[in-house]
Amino acid sequence: MTPVGTARTQDPERGTLDKAADENFPVAPFFLPRAWRADLMAVYGFARLVDDIGDGDLAPGGADARLLGVPDARAGDRTALLDAFEADLRRVFDSTPGHPLLRRLQPTVRRTGLTPEPFLALIAANRQDQLVKRYESYDDLLAYCELSANPVGRLVLAVTGTSTPERIRRSDAVCTALQIVEHLQDVAEDLGRDRIYLPAQDMKRFHVQEADLAARSAGASVRALVAYEAERARGLLNEGTPLVGSVHGRLKLLLAGFVAGGRAAIRAIAAAEYDVLPGPPVPGKIQLLREVGVTLRGEG
Repeated sequence: MTPVGTARTQDPERGTLDKAADENFPVAPFFLPRAWRADLMAVYGFARLVDDIGDGDLAPGGADARLLGVPDARAGDRTALLDAFEADLRRVFDSTPGHPLLRRLQPTVRRTGLTPEPFLALIAANRQDQLVKRYESYDDLLAYCELSANPVGRLVLAVTGTSTPERIRRSDAVCTALQIVEHLQDVAEDLGRDRIYLPAQDMKRFHVQEADLAARSAGASVRALVAYEAERARGLLNEGTPLVGSVHGRLKLLLAGFVAGGRAAIRAIAAAEYDVLPGPPVPGKIQLLREVGVTLRGEG
């Protein structure tokens, strides 16, 4: 039997797509039409790979770098990989890309009329991660989420043919909220990458030093800061929730799942008494299903 790590090294496309099972919410659940599932997995493959490049989480062996035409000597150069990935993305729209995940994306782009802009924004977010390790203000963080999170929701709306200005606005609120919640869950992991997504102005307000984030358990000041940011995320989710009621059928269930995933994660953070430093507080399936029901009923 081939070890999982070896399999991912040999088949980077499959290795990347397999990570969908570990996400906070279903990427392309079974109840969606087959064409939507294929398109959403293609979009996921792009988003997951660009994040893996930006985080240095590619499978060992350099297979992705070779597929992108990056020399072995620069296989660990994230900026070079992102540049090559952008060049290969542009081939999706006018020729034939080299990476199999981008070849998988090409039929989706052609069928649904997707434009390069949301994909380029996700690449720009990962370029920013190589340069910006701290955010001074909440507005600075929101501008980052505009690149790193909001394009995903816009792509979901485009793939399903349901984009309108109002839905995009609501979707942006949901996606930004989900990004903030993920940052709260991953404070310790992000610090290990020398990144802090808690605004410096808020850290100062709550008397939190960077050293406090490296502790094994959060003190009262860190917990108060996390609670404050979680409440901000909750407000954004509430702002975006009418998106769910604006659509029908299976898409409504999918979008409810996104909102519910954020709400359930916030509840898990609260249940951990806002101590996120030992590891990400993760909601259970029952809590997630309960939140889906609440969201579908238009409560909360």
